[in-house]
Amino acid sequence: MEYIELLEYIEQMTAPGLKRLIISKPAAKSEPYQKLTVEPIGQEWQISSYTDKQVFHENLPLEDLARRCAELVQGHFLQVNGWSEGWEHMLLLSKKGKCTYKRKRLPAAGGCGAGVCPAPADSGHNRKKNYLIPEGADVPPLVDMGIFTREGKVVRSMYDKYRQINRFLEVLDDEIGKLGRESINVIDFGCGKSYLTFVVYHYLTAVRGMKANIIGLDLKADVIEKCGEAARKYGYEGLRFELGDINGYQAPFPVDMVITLHACDTATDFALYNAIRWGAGLIFSVPCCQHELNGQIESENLAILTRYGILKERFSAIATDAIRGDLLEYCGYKTQLLEFIDFAHTPKNILIRAVKRPTTPKEVKKRALAEVRALMQEFHFDPTLYRMLGLAEEGKESQ
Repeated sequence: MEYIELLEYIEQMTAPGLKRLIISKPAAKSEPYQKLTVEPIGQEWQISSYTDKQVFHENLPLEDLARRCAELVQGHFLQVNGWSEGWEHMLLLSKKGKCTYKRKRLPAAGGCGAGVCPAPADSGHNRKKNYLIPEGADVPPLVDMGIFTREGKVVRSMYDKYRQINRFLEVLDDEIGKLGRESINVIDFGCGKSYLTFVVYHYLTAVRGMKANIIGLDLKADVIEKCGEAARKYGYEGLRFELGDINGYQAPFPVDMVITLHACDTATDFALYNAIRWGAGLIFSVPCCQHELNGQIESENLAILTRYGILKERFSAIATDAIRGDLLEYCGYKTQLLEFIDFAHTPKNILIRAVKRPTTPKEVKKRALAEVRALMQEFHFDPTLYRMLGLAEEGKESQ
């Protein structure tokens, strides 16, 4: 993007009436600052630049603010959000220089009448979160779900679910922002009623400005029919739903991202195996009902972990996801197991986030596989994903 064009957009955002500005999404990992905030301090404006451990401040008058912000953004950050009197501004910059600027009118301020509650106030160090889907956004699925009113306000009793949805989008956004792509192909295994699938489609297309092709897959015909009708109602042309089994599903396009939420027991393993087989760049999975290893677990040396039913169940679930994480590492993914507040308010609160590496060091693969086999040997585990990857036969040959 040309500096003059960038400056013109930021001048619109910093016109009189500006309340706050957030500069975020570093263009490269090497950038020294994670984000910048711009706020009024007396008669001047203060730019706060945040590293992992420190914050640096710079004060300047309003007439110099747009120029300085443009200098800080160009080539260094990919997103600018601003709030002024009655308006919200968003500026998205791609790594190739493409710029998207949006402005929308904010809803009128008000209390919590009629079951509607505005977002929490922004004050001090406990500031209001800058949600990817802010209150007031035009998201028809959230209205139909009862999370938003028709005016775009969050229904008070649904505020926890509203935060949970945004939390999931943040987990996606951390990695999707690094892709630098204009289109993405997604498979959502076991999509169910698909409320999250609709929100992900909105996020990718309306917030990220990407072309998204998403297929929601489920075994229930009535659910698929209703979801298809809803997608047509919303005009979501790139979103469709299919009746089918996770096991052996043939994707109609190169798959960039796989989502699987609450695929029960080994259905998660089938979803992960397919994602690996397709070479999907991103995998996001919230496993559920990890029964398989609970029925197999035995240990001579650590029987204390199998003696008490509740501990046996919890340890088996933890071991299941630990094995999945290491097998993803072995298959070339940088994998994280994140704490995640579940939509159904159950103890199933682990999310697996896996990002395909360009190359994986041999020592990483070797260590991951050794850890899995050590755990399997100690507790007599025979995990589905391990077998599907052909590692059981490979292990026999190496003995």
